[in-house]
Amino acid sequence: MDISELVASALRMSVPILLTALGAVYTERAGVVNIGLEGMMIAGTFWGAVGAYYYGPLAGVLLGMLAGMALALIHAVVSVTFKINQIVSGVALNILAAGLTRFLCIQFFSMATTSPEVHPFKAWSIPLLDRLSFLKPMVTGVSPLIIVALLLVPVTHFVLNRTVFGLRLRSVGENPLAADTLGVNVALMQYLGVLISGALAGLAGTYLAVEHTAMYIEGMTQGRGFIALAAMIFGNWAPVGAMWASFLFGLSEAVSFRVVATKIPYQFIKMIPYLVTLAVLAGIVRRATPPAADGIPYERGGE
Repeated sequence: MDISELVASALRMSVPILLTALGAVYTERAGVVNIGLEGMMIAGTFWGAVGAYYYGPLAGVLLGMLAGMALALIHAVVSVTFKINQIVSGVALNILAAGLTRFLCIQFFSMATTSPEVHPFKAWSIPLLDRLSFLKPMVTGVSPLIIVALLLVPVTHFVLNRTVFGLRLRSVGENPLAADTLGVNVALMQYLGVLISGALAGLAGTYLAVEHTAMYIEGMTQGRGFIALAAMIFGNWAPVGAMWASFLFGLSEAVSFRVVATKIPYQFIKMIPYLVTLAVLAGIVRRATPPAADGIPYERGGE
C-alpha cells in the first residue's frame, strides 16, 4: 500500500466532512444544534450540480451554498424564532431535502436519481512541491475546493478566537443571558451561526457532486452530515480538532477501499472513528466539552 497515495485519497475523502464539521462548529458555538446538516449537504449536491451543468463549476458552488443557506434559514426561523425543538427541526429538514431533490431532479433533468455529467474545476498542482515523489500524489491534480477547505480551518480559528464576531458568537453559546445583558443580539448571532453552517454544508455537497463524482447522484452524501457532527464532537467543538477528526474519518474510508481484497471486512475499518468518537463522549479518551448553552432555546427575559 502506497502511503502517499493513501494520504492523498484520505484528504480528498475528508474534505466534505471537514467543510460540514466547520459549519457545525459555528452553529454549535452559537448554541444551536443543527442535525439538518445532512439535508443541507443533500441540497448542496443537487443545486451544485444544477449550477455547474448550466453555468459552470463556480456557479455550482454559489448555488449549492445558497441552497444550504436556504434550508439553514428555515432551521433558524423554526428553532431560534419559534423555539421549536432543534432536533425535530433538523430531522424534518433532512426528510424535506431528500424528497425535494428527487422531485426537482425529475423537473430539471428528467431523471429521478441522477443528473448528467457536469464540468468540474480545473485541477491545480502546487509548484516545487510536485517535484517531491512522496508529496506528488497530494499536491498534483488538486481541486481548488480542497485548498479552500484547508484554508478555512485557520480562518475559522481566527474568527472564533480573535474577532468581535467570534467572541460574541461564543458568548451566546456559553451564556446567552449574560450576552444579552451586555447588548449582544442573541437571536442575530444564532441566525448567523446557523446560516454559516448551511453555507459550508452546501459547499460540501457541491464538492461531492462537482469534484468527487462530476454528477449528482441521489444519496451520494451517505450520511456524511452526521459523520461531520461526530467529527466536530471528536474535535471538541474546535476547528483544528474537527480537521484532524475529519481526516481520521476520511482515512478510514480510504483504507476501507484498499482492504476489499483482504480477509478483513471493510466495515470494521470504517467503524474505528465511530468507536473513538464514542470513547470521547464517554470520557474514556478525553472529556468532550460542548458550549454550556448548546441546544437550549433562549427566550429573552427568562420567559
